[in-house]
Amino acid sequence: MPDNPVAFYTITAFVIFLIGISKGGLGGAAGAAATPLMALVMPVEQVLGLMLPLLMMADVFAVASHWRRWDNRLLLLLVPASLIGITAGTALLTSISPNGLRKGLAVIVILFVLYKLFETRIQAAVTYHPRPWHGYLTGAVAGFTSTLAHTGGPPVAIYLLMQQVTPRVFVATSAVYFALINWLKVPYYIYAGVLDLNELRQVIWLLPLIPLSVLAGRWLSTRIDKVTFERVIIGLLAASAVLLLR
Repeated sequence: MPDNPVAFYTITAFVIFLIGISKGGLGGAAGAAATPLMALVMPVEQVLGLMLPLLMMADVFAVASHWRRWDNRLLLLLVPASLIGITAGTALLTSISPNGLRKGLAVIVILFVLYKLFETRIQAAVTYHPRPWHGYLTGAVAGFTSTLAHTGGPPVAIYLLMQQVTPRVFVATSAVYFALINWLKVPYYIYAGVLDLNELRQVIWLLPLIPLSVLAGRWLSTRIDKVTFERVIIGLLAASAVLLLR
């Protein structure tokens, strides 16, 4: 039982909601906030193990919601290279101290926040010419950050946006990509000793929130002011990074 059950279950419910709406299509910074917020109430290595099955459950509904809308060519560029990043991330995960992992998560969150703050300027400043190796590099980076913090979204989002795919293909390809690499992470997490399904029993009664929040994400994606929403989430990310560094 957590030291502070009220804080634990409140944050867990909110995190499940964030996972669902991000998988439902709202995306952006919502999903990236899940791991650092959970790390405020439990050790990071336990967070990684608890989050993976939650993400995999949400993936089922996300993929079903965008069935066959994805781009197979882009997936073939991204997914195989992700194994390189997942392997490297697991090697670091098994060699770093719990405190180092906590600090490392904070650094990843800070980098994400900085990217979101300057996202428009970065994209405007880059003259992009597509190359196949860009997909390989993106997959490797996303696999690495996803293994360490479940935050593979930014590199994949940048890459897909630069391919000028339609919004529907963007969301569907992202959904399938993360569904695949989350399954690929399972044996690595078992090897690293961070995947403990017993932890899932503590929050099993909150799992019905997953399909409901995925549906909420689909509904909100066409109705909510995404700029304001992302600013709120970025604020939460920045605050969580400061707390993780304490």
